[in-house]
Amino acid sequence: MAEEVFGDALPAARAFVAKLATDGVTRGLIGPREVPRLWERHVLNSAAVAEAVPQGARVVDVGSGAGLPGIPLGLARPDVALTLVEPMARRVEFLQEAVAELADEARAPWRVLRGRAEERSVAGAVGPVDVVTARAVAPLPRLVGWCRGLLRPGTQLVALVGTRAIQELPALIPELEAAGMRDIHPRAVGASLGEAATTVVVMTRGAR
Repeated sequence: MAEEVFGDALPAARAFVAKLATDGVTRGLIGPREVPRLWERHVLNSAAVAEAVPQGARVVDVGSGAGLPGIPLGLARPDVALTLVEPMARRVEFLQEAVAELADEARAPWRVLRGRAEERSVAGAVGPVDVVTARAVAPLPRLVGWCRGLLRPGTQLVALVGTRAIQELPALIPELEAAGMRDIHPRAVGASLGEAATTVVVMTRGAR
């Protein structure tokens, strides 16, 4: 399954899982109980987001934490230019190490920025992007508010969320539309991944 998702990047994906299982645990980014299910619950689950990302997209992963979903997405999609945004210093250090170990010249560029999505300095440093990704960062209306500076007209927001957020989505659509988002819908991704299959919420920033 992982070979199908990552292809030639499978050794890098294995190295990332090993880093999560060791440094990720000791630095408090991953709980020890998550180690046996890193592949299914975290890495393959994150890589499935790639199905919702257009070819050659410029992607910013906000609140990246341990690099989820950004790093598995970047490994599965070498055409994607990836920026990981994270405010906490110890997490940024982990991400910088991971990028140095995993990214190579054959891929679109990867970079790590320390800061919060809502900060003007972060939006300026990130520049224009095609897709914003997030995994369990905040409720959708709050996430949209935080990412406002990154969401130019036509930019997609792809949020990897839990079952409860999917259930609440219909009631949130008016608020999300009032915030300028359009074409708001859930999308199943990773259908071939068994337990790793998940649902993302996809929406697009409308014209101002």
